[in-house]
Amino acid sequence: MGTKKLQVWLPLLFSVVMVLGMMIGYGIRGNSRHNDFFKADKSSTLQEMLELVRNKYVDNVPVDSLTEITAASFLSHLDPHSVFIPASEFRDVNDELMGNFQGIGVEFQIFDDTVNVVRVIEKGPSDKAGLQVGDKFIRTNDTLKLTGRKLKSDDIRKQLRGPAGSSVKVTLLRNGVLKDVVIQRGNISIPSVDAGYMIDPKTGYLRINKFGERTYEEFMQEMERLQKQGMQSLVLDLRGNGGGLLSEATAIADEFLDGDKLIVYTQGNKSPRVEFHCKKDGLFEKGKLVVLIDETSASASEVLTGALQDWDRATIIGRRSFGKGLVQQQFQLSDGSAVRLTIARYYTPLGRNIQKPYDKGKEKYEEELMNRYHDGELMKADSAKQGGPSFKTPAGHIVYGGGGIMPDIFVAVDTSRLNSVMAKLYYKNTLSSFVYRYYIQHKASFMAAKNAAAILTAFNPASGGWNQFANYAVKDSIQLEHITDKDKADICSTLQALMARQVLGTEGYLEVLNKTDKTVLKAVAALQ
Repeated sequence: MGTKKLQVWLPLLFSVVMVLGMMIGYGIRGNSRHNDFFKADKSSTLQEMLELVRNKYVDNVPVDSLTEITAASFLSHLDPHSVFIPASEFRDVNDELMGNFQGIGVEFQIFDDTVNVVRVIEKGPSDKAGLQVGDKFIRTNDTLKLTGRKLKSDDIRKQLRGPAGSSVKVTLLRNGVLKDVVIQRGNISIPSVDAGYMIDPKTGYLRINKFGERTYEEFMQEMERLQKQGMQSLVLDLRGNGGGLLSEATAIADEFLDGDKLIVYTQGNKSPRVEFHCKKDGLFEKGKLVVLIDETSASASEVLTGALQDWDRATIIGRRSFGKGLVQQQFQLSDGSAVRLTIARYYTPLGRNIQKPYDKGKEKYEEELMNRYHDGELMKADSAKQGGPSFKTPAGHIVYGGGGIMPDIFVAVDTSRLNSVMAKLYYKNTLSSFVYRYYIQHKASFMAAKNAAAILTAFNPASGGWNQFANYAVKDSIQLEHITDKDKADICSTLQALMARQVLGTEGYLEVLNKTDKTVLKAVAALQ
């Protein structure tokens, strides 16, 4: 009987409880200070404005573009490194960071309004399709012309790049004959280690251009190869390295530091302190080490440099680094775009944060590097500004926080490339154009050149060929008959380095250029 009564009253009890719950919820809503909190369809002021533009504005305006502009403007008021990445740019931005892209695997330059293949990546899609250095691209897919004065490199890349596995038909000109080639696109790796070679029997040189997904792997391969060649000292070149993945920089630092030393730590108002320590025995904990930096060495480069300087592990040579001590995390948005938001600051083992000030706005922040030149800092060591707090390393050296990392040995910027003649040669692409044409005309003589020394022997403009280059420069309205001997020597050295790049790639270019590079020469002297 009791069970039957329960069956009758139970639905009624549920109904009463439900009504009471609704009444209590309504009362809470009515008494809340934020009366609209429970509204699922509440719109922000920004959303309302965008809807007004979409529905009421006199002209058609792409709302997506308005959203991108608004998001970028909003983030620019936070700090210089919090950025909005539109969905249309997301793949390219991440490919660059990860160290790969999808395309056909060639390097090209535009000479005389025509796209010329200057390098074919070995074992890449174009190499498999039979493309050669010297080929000229005329059309893609029978329609789009790749010749003319309005050519832009970015537009050409968009035509040649595409998903791996897809194909593009290229009409090219080779030795005066038109040829159609179908190239199946693939994944192309972009090395983050530009060069690794022996400067002398005991000294190795290694240059890292960024910290991407495979940087540590590439670094270890080069280090092991150099050690097999007898390397006892190392010049690690981080000039021009704008940073990248923190994990890759800390992994490399672990190869230089012993024990469980602190490498870096990060911390923010809403992010707890996270420490990165050495985890294993390193590959090069005892050998002499020099690190080269300049005003464009930033972020992860400064993490690595700061750790080595704080622990007295390396001699730092060059000029004050960029000064980026902020950590970004990438957040994917629902429309395919993303936000890289600053969530913390990083600190060197001694507690230095080397972020330079950004309280005067993004424009002033971006002008800071140019101000260093105008203030004379790039010319004289005592002009560098050390506004941050000082710290003492275990060996008693004084180092500073705020505004980048100061080198232990200063090297002034090379001003030879800033004079009017050199500036014109670079601006009009005269140097690269001449080297490319000379190579195409004398390709057979360079076939046997397997190293930088062979290039220097095969191509020496100072002793033969200078007149040929001078006459070529006249076509670009550049007169060279009255230049100084120093300028002539600098031009010849640059021409040889560019030829080494044409034949041997980036490593050949650096090996030739480093023979007269003041910073590298000072590094070698410091290791003696």
